[in-house]
Amino acid sequence: MPLAPPHASPGDAPPATDPARPAWLKRLRLPLIAAPMLRVSGVDLVSAACAAGVVGAFPTANARSADELDAWLRTITDRLTGQPGAAPWCPNLIMRSPRLADDLACVLRHRPEVVITSVGSPAPILPALHGIGCTVLADVATLAHAHKAIAAGADGLVLLSAGAGGQTGWLNPFAFVRALRREGYRGLLVLAGGQSDGTSLRAAQVLGCDLGYMGTRFIATRESLAEAAYKQMLVEASIDDIVLTKAFTGLPTSMLAPSIRQAGLDPARLDESVTPETAAQMFGGRSHRGDDDATAPGTAPETAAAPGPRRWRDVWSAGHSVSGVQGVPSVADLIAELEAAFHDAGG
Repeated sequence: MPLAPPHASPGDAPPATDPARPAWLKRLRLPLIAAPMLRVSGVDLVSAACAAGVVGAFPTANARSADELDAWLRTITDRLTGQPGAAPWCPNLIMRSPRLADDLACVLRHRPEVVITSVGSPAPILPALHGIGCTVLADVATLAHAHKAIAAGADGLVLLSAGAGGQTGWLNPFAFVRALRREGYRGLLVLAGGQSDGTSLRAAQVLGCDLGYMGTRFIATRESLAEAAYKQMLVEASIDDIVLTKAFTGLPTSMLAPSIRQAGLDPARLDESVTPETAAQMFGGRSHRGDDDATAPGTAPETAAAPGPRRWRDVWSAGHSVSGVQGVPSVADLIAELEAAFHDAGG
């Protein structure tokens, strides 16, 4: 179990909270969420993760429409029916998505136990999700955003820290976690960024987190939607192959240097003056965190004159944990490996 956080000092914010622990935590084989990843997390990955005992998360935008999302959720539910040890499936609702209302309505019909919100305050949808007894985790990258999510009533926080794949946070994970625990925050904390194995997952728990978030390791699994060349690049890459750049999204993003070179660009000569608006014109689609390229659901049509590669399809992301990718196992085998190292690290 995570260490008990200290009580807040006078004047610290936000006020201490001590919410009831959600029952689904007790069903987990590992304190782990297979992170929601655009163009990667699909029905097979989510179902396999849940069946193996960890939370399987996915952006609802990965389904091409609300109707397809409904079909995805029915399939996932059917696959997990009759498996009493299965972990919860977890939709990721993108607050700025034009599909938010339709996706939320679909999710509510299927009554998930846990939902992750990102790219904006969860306040508008919290009453509806809490109304079905759902745990809501808000994705945050700064202490100020964490305070806003807590004030809005989120049940927990996903701390996007330095080293996460894709559009990343920049705060040191040790400092980020301890800042919130020092303030007396007792809600759920999920650490995102830099965890590659069971040992780092155990370290996150000792630090004061309830759960870890792993994305890069799950890209390189048989069940992910990533193409084979992407998975192989992860196997061959190391932490030194991760480039932090604004060139493709207008926001700091962890990308694979080999994929940048593969797209005909020099990772050392990228245009760091790119803004989210110019990124949309150059590479298609929208560039705020949570959006995909122009082929993704809920995004604007691709600009016909876009001269560059398509984000997330031609230029691939990964986190600092890429050095931990040694092969392309099944999700079940990966979780068994993580579990063994997690328990070994616990003494």
